[in-house]
Amino acid sequence: MADKDEDSYLMLSGIQHFQFCRRQWALIHIEQQWEENARTIEGQHLHRNADKPFTREKRGDKLVVRSMAVKSDDLRITGICDVVEFIRDSRGVEITGAEGKYIPYPVEYKRGRPKPDEADLLQLAAQAICLEEMLLCEVNTGYIFYNEIKHRIEVPITDEIKQKVKRIAMEMHDYYERGHTPKVKTGAFCKNCSLQSICLPQLMNKRTVKSYIEGRINE
Repeated sequence: MADKDEDSYLMLSGIQHFQFCRRQWALIHIEQQWEENARTIEGQHLHRNADKPFTREKRGDKLVVRSMAVKSDDLRITGICDVVEFIRDSRGVEITGAEGKYIPYPVEYKRGRPKPDEADLLQLAAQAICLEEMLLCEVNTGYIFYNEIKHRIEVPITDEIKQKVKRIAMEMHDYYERGHTPKVKTGAFCKNCSLQSICLPQLMNKRTVKSYIEGRINE
């Protein structure tokens, strides 16, 4: 049986890091290293619009909850949903403080544009799994808002993608419990990584000819 001690829970947001690059995930979540860059700062700015803790807003048959804390005892993950929209529906579940029944739809906000990989989808699916477990309902649809294109995309959350999230969560816990940081494996994705200078110090810290000459002059 899985250990339900919440001290062993991992961050839900780490699923996206793990899918992007397992080494990046380990540097952040195991070795506790982080480095700000323009991308992370822009992402934080975007999330400020969504992250207004514990706010609920009623819009007709829609209840909008921002910065909703979620967790899954099955996956042993915990995190925050940017926004969860509860749409009134007789097939849904009851929500404390609201009349009627509602179906939840997680909404994730992203800085850029849709990506060719599944990282964003997997993070959204992890949120859906948490909501299913907490509210005892099915969550088969969510949305991702991409700031660069100013548009949100409806995303089907299939059983297949949920199973993939579960496999990834198991692998993350295995890495974390072993304290395992994978070796460097470079690729085109490295140029978009916020941890370049930590992960690849020899490559990133090579001195230019100009800096070398200036250094010699100043000696």
